[in-house]
Amino acid sequence: MSTDIVIAFAVYFSILLLIGYLSHKKQKTAADFIMGNRSLNYWVIALSAHASDMSSWLFMGFPAAIYVRGLSQAWIAIGLLMGMFLTWQFVAKKLRTLTEQYDSCTLSTFFERRFNDTSGTIRTVTALMSVIFLSCYLAAGLIGMGILFESVFGIDYYVGMTLATIVVITYTFSGGFITVAWTDLFQALFLLAMIIIVPSVAYMKLANGAQSIESSALAKQINLHIMPTVSKDSILTILFLVFGWGLGYFGQPHIITKFMGIRKAEELTKSKYVGMTWMVITLTAATFVGLVGIAYFHDQLAKPELVFVEMVKSLFHPLIGGFILCGIIAASISTMDSQILVCSSVLSEDFYKHIVRKNASPLELLRVTRGAVIVVALLALFIAFRKSATVMDSVSYAWSGLGASFGPLVLMSLYSKKANKYGAVAGIITGGLAAGTWEHINPYITDYTIMTMIPGFILSSLAIYSVSALTSCKKSVVEARN
Repeated sequence: MSTDIVIAFAVYFSILLLIGYLSHKKQKTAADFIMGNRSLNYWVIALSAHASDMSSWLFMGFPAAIYVRGLSQAWIAIGLLMGMFLTWQFVAKKLRTLTEQYDSCTLSTFFERRFNDTSGTIRTVTALMSVIFLSCYLAAGLIGMGILFESVFGIDYYVGMTLATIVVITYTFSGGFITVAWTDLFQALFLLAMIIIVPSVAYMKLANGAQSIESSALAKQINLHIMPTVSKDSILTILFLVFGWGLGYFGQPHIITKFMGIRKAEELTKSKYVGMTWMVITLTAATFVGLVGIAYFHDQLAKPELVFVEMVKSLFHPLIGGFILCGIIAASISTMDSQILVCSSVLSEDFYKHIVRKNASPLELLRVTRGAVIVVALLALFIAFRKSATVMDSVSYAWSGLGASFGPLVLMSLYSKKANKYGAVAGIITGGLAAGTWEHINPYITDYTIMTMIPGFILSSLAIYSVSALTSCKKSVVEARN
């Protein structure tokens, strides 16, 4: 293990912990911890929302897909860009306004008050789905961290994940939403620089530039066309990638709850342009990592997810390389901290405050929320210890689960006057079940591999609409008889 790399990582982690320490005194209530008192500016919200989106997937999963399967995988990025833009356009401002109107710090509370559910059912099912899928998402980040530590440091996979968990717990525990937002801002700028620098330097090392990439791709039978063939199968594959990833944004709690923390809803328009610019640049650079890797590595890497890591290790001095590899840590942690915060807020606000102790004091809720940070992180660590999936597979599963469970309901809660509490519950459960079972059902329905998000989103939408319509009709009939 290189001392230089250890120094680089130690300095980076120290910066994160310092931000957590400086933010610690700002938290006086659970609401401050969870939402930062809706006090942040548009730059912080924009980059925090996007950094929360791009986990280690940006450095590991996505470049690996390009490196192994070719440029057609760039449609994933196109789908993500479309989905995030539409989320900024149609969700951000209305969600910020309505959550303040309904005095809601979590999606669970917003859904409950928006649909006037006094039974607690919406709150409970929303909270359960959030914890289940966000824990899986967190596990994906930890898997990426474990692989990184194992590859760079030679540290045992499980020890690496544990170290990463301790760091994230420490600064999230200290500062809450404000700390998460400011560390995300720092990490967004850091990873933006790193993901541009590395492929650019590697490209300059290639003997014939773009020609080297083309010849290497031809030798390795990797297609470099954005649309491999103009055929039914090709078009369907592209549509599945675009909608399978793009639709997910509407229902990602760790991303859309960031909109709720801005001081003025009107500033979200500026946040949109800042955030989307950042996203276009980073996804383009990540695509470039995969393409350059095809020519840069003469032999196929045993672990394609390490294309960025191996590139850095071969190009830079260990001290510089250590700082650059912190970009992966930045991507992982900026997603993990937001997910932990959302989960901990769910456990404190939706379970403890409304089920265990309804008259809990603000200070008591703050302590419970901080304790929940530890519980959620340890649960994700336990899931990650199984090491049963790749980063890409784990992220895809959790992304689909959250998007299918909450995406349709978020849109209908903002735009539909006909959706009611019964439809809301049906939509959440249907979306979650579809996400958990579609992979097993798919082969019996079609030969095409359809991403879980698509049927999950459609079925959840249909469930909300149909159950709301049926229960409204039934209520009207009963009222007419009375």
